[in-house]
Amino acid sequence: MAEDKLVRDPGRHQVLIVNREYVEVTGVTGVESFDTHEFVLQTTNSTLSLRGENLHIKALNLENGLVSIEGTIYDLAYLESGRYDKRGKKLWGRLMK
Repeated sequence: MAEDKLVRDPGRHQVLIVNREYVEVTGVTGVESFDTHEFVLQTTNSTLSLRGENLHIKALNLENGLVSIEGTIYDLAYLESGRYDKRGKKLWGRLMK
């Protein structure tokens, strides 16, 4: 099946969201940080921030580049290095507090 091949290709980045309760991300090269409200994932394309409520890892396989997260999903955003948030702080500094 073509979908199985895409999921197993660690170099290909994809995001699948099901009913805002489940997210599967492929092409993940690392997990920068995570808690019950936000996951910051390094992907083959750029850094991905996923925010929500009661977030937890369902599956993690960095060898295959796959992360599955369950919880209530509010938003996803791709972050550029050195990006500033609305309050003028460096986003990475705010995330790493």
